[in-house]
Amino acid sequence: MSFRSGVATFAGKSSYWFLHTFLHGGSSLPGKITLKLDPNILRTLGAKYDVIVITGTNGKTLTTALTVSVLHEKYPSILTNPTGSNMEQGIVTTFLNAKNPKTGRPLAVLEVDEANVIKVTQYIEPKAFVFTNIFRDQMDRYGEIYTTYQKILDGVALAPNATIIANGDSPIFHSKELPNPIEYYGFDDQPDTDMKAKPNTDGVLCPNCEHILHYHSLTYSNQGKYFCPNCGFSRPELTYRLTKLGEQTPTSSKFEIDGHPFKIQVGGTYNIYNALAAYAVGRFMGVTPIQISNAFNANQQVFGRQEVIDVDGKRVTIILVKNPVGLDQVLHMIGTDTHPFSLVGLLNANYADGIDTSWIWDGDFEQLADRDIPTVITGGERYKDITFRLKVAGIPDDRHIVEPNLEKVVDEIKKVSTDRVYVLATYTAMLQMRKILADKGYVKEGLGL
Repeated sequence: MSFRSGVATFAGKSSYWFLHTFLHGGSSLPGKITLKLDPNILRTLGAKYDVIVITGTNGKTLTTALTVSVLHEKYPSILTNPTGSNMEQGIVTTFLNAKNPKTGRPLAVLEVDEANVIKVTQYIEPKAFVFTNIFRDQMDRYGEIYTTYQKILDGVALAPNATIIANGDSPIFHSKELPNPIEYYGFDDQPDTDMKAKPNTDGVLCPNCEHILHYHSLTYSNQGKYFCPNCGFSRPELTYRLTKLGEQTPTSSKFEIDGHPFKIQVGGTYNIYNALAAYAVGRFMGVTPIQISNAFNANQQVFGRQEVIDVDGKRVTIILVKNPVGLDQVLHMIGTDTHPFSLVGLLNANYADGIDTSWIWDGDFEQLADRDIPTVITGGERYKDITFRLKVAGIPDDRHIVEPNLEKVVDEIKKVSTDRVYVLATYTAMLQMRKILADKGYVKEGLGL
């Protein structure tokens, strides 16, 4: 370690200690301070680790949490960023907080923002990359899906020997030839048919001939067993297959992968993809199916991702939403709840959320009008936008409470008639809500912003 790196590391660790001792935490500032003193600090901090990078639009945080649980079945020392602080400064902070490994070469399983992959691979060559999916998201930062994928590939190009473990059901991950070894995971539980994705679905043009892709089976959006009837482009051979889809509820999912039965303690088809990715990483790293099943059964709560919090007897489930595809999958998931529930929508438009809120108009909020939801609450910094969107979707005024102040939103949640409450929140709104709940003693700790 150079003198400069040593000073930077000491400053970063000192600021981390101060923030977490006196100011209830902070995942960004220690990394910012360290990078200011040594912009190349990741080369020093990451030198001792075998790194697995998990990136993509949706599902990074849960995929990372599940992957860490799976790998802990075989590997005792794993560094990770569990709260989803996935930009360069947050990743630096994660390394600053690491305990020095006593033996061997430890693993680091890192959730990494798509545009920040290259900021990691400039200094660290990962052992593997995990690609979850690419959907239209935060267009002010990423642009269209092909621009987002290119940002990832710019980082991958610096690590040509790393294995890519990719969602084989996503056509974009098979659209370019790469030098890396590649393993694919996906769904293979339905007989072949011939269908198309819904109109206006992104990413359904063949990358070879630009003909509209067809599907032998579809899971959601543009994901499934795709093929081009014009030129023969098709889904690659899968290395890891979901072979059976079982019972799904808002709080659990049963399924089989490669013939082995599994259950996770979260609902939603999109979360089964996350589990499938974690399974693929586990098998790549030599973890057995039985060990993976044990990890999935651990019932681990994930920060802000379908995290269930008891608020004076109300079962409050906090769910991050940030783009139309993810929103629609969440709405479909909570729609499977057979119990009465109330709904809260919290919309912010800060940099980490995406400053363009137009994406809410592409989400299928209209399906909520078909449910007898006794109370809907809208709030957050852009409460006017989400309030008007739900009004247009058909939510009656007499059931709709508008409350910009999140502390007062908590008070309103305590008054609803249902025992179950789903809170759909953008990233910074989720952090703000969770901190309020932490300050009130409903969760053990919050995250300093």
